[in-house]
Amino acid sequence: MNFKTIEWKKDRLILIDQRKLPTEETYVECTDYKQVADAIRDMVVRGAPAIGVTAAFGVAIAAQGIAGKNYNDFMRKIESACQTLLETRPTAVNLAWALERMKKVCLRSEGAALPEIIKKLEEEAILIYNEDIETNKKMGRYGADLVENGMTILTHCNAGALATAGYGTALGVFYAAQEQGKKFEVFAPETRPFLQGARLTAWELVKNKISVTLITDNMIGSFMRQKKFNLVVVGADRIAANGDVANKIGTYTSAFLAKGHGVPFYVAAPLSTIDKKTPTGNEIPIEERSPAEVANFHRQLVAPEGVKIRNPAFDVTPHELVSGIITEKGILREPYAKSIQNLA
Repeated sequence: MNFKTIEWKKDRLILIDQRKLPTEETYVECTDYKQVADAIRDMVVRGAPAIGVTAAFGVAIAAQGIAGKNYNDFMRKIESACQTLLETRPTAVNLAWALERMKKVCLRSEGAALPEIIKKLEEEAILIYNEDIETNKKMGRYGADLVENGMTILTHCNAGALATAGYGTALGVFYAAQEQGKKFEVFAPETRPFLQGARLTAWELVKNKISVTLITDNMIGSFMRQKKFNLVVVGADRIAANGDVANKIGTYTSAFLAKGHGVPFYVAAPLSTIDKKTPTGNEIPIEERSPAEVANFHRQLVAPEGVKIRNPAFDVTPHELVSGIITEKGILREPYAKSIQNLA
């Protein structure tokens, strides 16, 4: 990659500020776990895997700042930091997954000296970071088998290096296919209201020399009818035990249109995104964000004062519309309840 989404500097976390892209490539420095929480909540960093990795480093930073006298006091403060981080974004399951991994490090280390526990937490966060990149590369290689020369592929939102520790889930499939020498075209809808497709996916693919065409969200149906797309590949923020997929709002629309037009619809996500404790998509919490994101278009007010606004950040795609789930251990197929149980 020609940029770093997340960078660890021993006692601080450096994040590319995704709110400023594509016009400014600037970075935010976090030296306190509350700053990390703010960065997640305010969309400095976004994308389920990236949120999980960032939260893990947030715990490592919190641990370094604790002047605990004993293990129990230390754990109370770690639990408090984890709760603050957990409350930032409710839909992305990787957040809770990463925080649980960090807490388990502490629980396994009871009786150890506090400096040793602090060091282990930093090491675990680095491990989560490195595992994420390797997981995405494995996933990309499985997904690349679906890509053929000359294809036009639709994606949605941003599930690339910007949404992970540095390679990508859905876009990782494209990067792996590119590494194999395949030639193809990607269509990226703008992804209103936060414009992740226009600002992030288009920027990232151009930067990495993959041919990409930007369209508005409401053009997808028209291009489907013209038989423009051969394949759809998207990411996910949470996958239920039955294979229902929560992803950026508008994903369900693309999946429904793909089904109606005979276009394969694939989801690329690590096993950490699968939540076996959530039976179906009906139980996945859907984050509702500020009405200001809808009322404004790139900081310019476009709606009348006083109008009612809804802004759910995600929707749920039923598993019946999903052709396969690309993971680091292979592609899961229907029946998902069985394939997830066997593999995840």
